[in-house]
Amino acid sequence: MTTRPRLRVSEPGRTDSTPSTARVALSRVNLGKVFRAESTNYLLLLGTTLFLVVFGLVMVLSSSSVDSYLENAGFFGGLFRQGIFAMIGIPLMLVISRMPLTFWKRIAWPALLVACFSQCLVVFTPLGVTVAGNTNWLDIAGVQFQPSEAIKVALVVWLGVVLGQKTDKLHDWRHVYIPVFGVGGGAVMLVMIGGDLGTVIIMAGILFGAMFFAGVRLRMIAPPLIIGAVLGGLLAISSENRRTRLLSFAVDSCDTLTGEISAACWQPLHGTWALANGGVFGVGLGNSKAKWSWLPAADNDYIFAIIGEELGLIGAIVVLLMFVLLAFAFIRILRGASTLQIKVTTSAVMVWIIGQALVNIGVVLGVLPVLGVPLPLISAGGTALLTTLAAIGVVLSFARHDHDQQHEGPAAAAERSAAQRSTRERSTTQRSTSPRVTPEAAAPKRGSTR
Repeated sequence: MTTRPRLRVSEPGRTDSTPSTARVALSRVNLGKVFRAESTNYLLLLGTTLFLVVFGLVMVLSSSSVDSYLENAGFFGGLFRQGIFAMIGIPLMLVISRMPLTFWKRIAWPALLVACFSQCLVVFTPLGVTVAGNTNWLDIAGVQFQPSEAIKVALVVWLGVVLGQKTDKLHDWRHVYIPVFGVGGGAVMLVMIGGDLGTVIIMAGILFGAMFFAGVRLRMIAPPLIIGAVLGGLLAISSENRRTRLLSFAVDSCDTLTGEISAACWQPLHGTWALANGGVFGVGLGNSKAKWSWLPAADNDYIFAIIGEELGLIGAIVVLLMFVLLAFAFIRILRGASTLQIKVTTSAVMVWIIGQALVNIGVVLGVLPVLGVPLPLISAGGTALLTTLAAIGVVLSFARHDHDQQHEGPAAAAERSAAQRSTRERSTTQRSTSPRVTPEAAAPKRGSTR
């Protein structure tokens, strides 16, 4: 007695070739991939970044309300401008964090070339805009942005890719100096031509920080560091504006309470007074006196002075602790880096953001001359906020990559192994089924022409 096979009848208009249990299991796996928990390093870096961005929006509103009103933009004009960039930058950061490691290897060179070309438009064409003696802005169709900030992002990615490919050659100066100072130094030189000393110092710190964390010997880092310091000093005294600021910091007394305040001492002196007015607990959010046209760049370079005045010593310490926490998140990702590329790029981003924060705070506190660099993630400035969030997004993608490598589940490992085995079997089947050409068949017959 034979048993006739049952025919499976599908519903009209429906093609069903997968058992229902398999479909449910496949859906469960796919949803698990989408909603899986991120690593602690990822969440720590993301949470600290979002806190600083939101805090920065609050302080930009408070510090820019008066100037914004005087510019007929309303009290909330500065907040709206910065808020638009934050609404673009945060989703951009999250999208970038989903990019795989191979994406950064492919995009490193094109991104750096495009960013350097944009900077060439700034310094070599009439499209460049000069503000306070620095030609660092590009004006296209009424929209101004800073290509030097884009160079920072491209440079940290490029350094990670290039130095990551030279893991066994970092002891040879030719494999370090030629790419780092030949290409990276050329990018810094383009910004130096524009005269932005503060950005040049931060970019130089990125280059040397990347070499140090890559494992380059100190005796190879010291000579170019000395040469760079000399060139920086020459650049500082080449401009009358920068020379005046340096002389006022090193020679002139900006703490006198009698007589007329010089133009070079106006900003650092009023920044100090704002900090002193805040005391321990501050005068209250929105109650700053310095922002009433007494302190220039209150929402940008000197926003830390407004923080100290309105939130007091406690608020200033909280900001410092948040940047310490941000550095701690970078270090955790740095220590768990699975490749030299991840290590170099993460360290370069850390040197950029934390170093720039320390320079900005040092200028406000009066321990450094006025250099004109914003406080990352807090100061007003759309280009700086977008590029900083993009750089953090790159580091977040590295954190996800390392987390996936270290905590790959057995199902994912089995799936990858099955895919590799299937590929090998398919290639073997193709080789076995392909027609074989014997030497007799391949040899030409007599009398034939080839």
